[in-house]
Amino acid sequence: MIDLVALIDRWAERSSDRIAHVSRDQSLTFGELRERSDALACHLAGHLDRGVPVVVHGHKQPDMLVGFLGCLKAGHPYVPIDAGLPRARIEKIVRHSRAALVLAPGADLDATIALHRGERPDPRARLRAEENVYIMYTSGSTGEPKGVQITLANLAGFVAWARDVHPLGGATRFLNQAPFSFDLSVMDLYLSLTSGGTLFSIDRRMIENPLELRATLAEANVEVWVSTPSFAEMCLADRTFDAEHVPALRCFLFCGETLPPSCVRRLHARFPRARVFNLYGPTEATVAVTSVLVDEAMLNAFASLPLGTPRPDTQLHIVDGEIVIDGPCVSPGYLHDPELSTRVFSGTRYRTGDAGHYEKGELMFGGRLDLQIKLSGYRIELEDIANNLEALPSVERAVVLPLQHAGACEALAAFVVLRTGITATPASLRTELAERVPSYMVPRDIYCRPALPMTVNGKVDRARLAAELPSRV
Repeated sequence: MIDLVALIDRWAERSSDRIAHVSRDQSLTFGELRERSDALACHLAGHLDRGVPVVVHGHKQPDMLVGFLGCLKAGHPYVPIDAGLPRARIEKIVRHSRAALVLAPGADLDATIALHRGERPDPRARLRAEENVYIMYTSGSTGEPKGVQITLANLAGFVAWARDVHPLGGATRFLNQAPFSFDLSVMDLYLSLTSGGTLFSIDRRMIENPLELRATLAEANVEVWVSTPSFAEMCLADRTFDAEHVPALRCFLFCGETLPPSCVRRLHARFPRARVFNLYGPTEATVAVTSVLVDEAMLNAFASLPLGTPRPDTQLHIVDGEIVIDGPCVSPGYLHDPELSTRVFSGTRYRTGDAGHYEKGELMFGGRLDLQIKLSGYRIELEDIANNLEALPSVERAVVLPLQHAGACEALAAFVVLRTGITATPASLRTELAERVPSYMVPRDIYCRPALPMTVNGKVDRARLAAELPSRV
């Protein structure tokens, strides 16, 4: 197993002034990362029982990296929570994780680190292979977020594989698009840190401001692009997103949702020297387990892109049409939820809930088998949203459906039945729901109905509701 701490700290020893992370006007060198994470680890080791989770809360600040690495050095799994989540959602995660501490960039963290500046933690305190390194919370069908446990061995195995099969090089500039509470960020974060690269973070305000995003991408001039396909397609809407304005870009790594062939063709035209990789994997199998280089031959041979070759230590099986992953990448299960874990985990096997089949000898993704969808890279349980809608004072019943185009979910719609004698508008329901769930889980369209149609079996007739939705968003 590779030693992640050693791989990261060695850059502080070789060149302490090398920039590890840039987020707007804030930057962090490898020397500062080591010094601050060491000091934080000393504090954690002296004040907390080993192994209890620690929440790291913020949005793209360099000190979030200090929190992650400090936890690893002190023997604590970290729970990343993005500051953009609603307060109610944050409180649920903190309670469920039973975190002993919440770390957030700012004066308090600076003061804590100052108390131990120059100290080095005991190497024996570091996390062991079988211990959780992070707990990533995803959408849960009951309306409660569920915590995916990832061990240090899980993470180390992913990093070793991803470094081996993708052309990263040294001192590389990486793009960080995903928030640290979304497991896609694990890819760019640890590939960058272990290779001595600089991680350039794109925050929410940049994504909402095309002119600022354009200027940031041109200034960062990243070499390795890690994002969801949706984000790349948004950038492609800007004609200056090309090799002339981002000349160093040579590798695209896509994961988190289906990669459309049309997106790859446009990238090939804009960045003719860059290679495009399609990766697949759920959070429960540590970010990604397959990868494939998408070239012109593949684009010409397939209408939709294959998932690629699995990690050498991992096998993918099709069982009754479902993709089942078997290997050391698989999570030990959901935190504090043995019943749910038993349903989908068995030793090193994980039932993904993804439909799969083979075409021309290649494994293909066939969509979800349940009520879980991918929207802009985020994995969402539709029942999670419905349960949170039904928790609103005005809502008696709710059903959430995806709005599909070209086989992909592009937005969400909800049908609700209001409680007797209560009035509410779609706008007011959206506002109330936004206080309970992340913004990407708030349906774009909400329809109020006196009742929901039922099937002969007494279930909500989703097919009939889906027929009422617009065919294209």
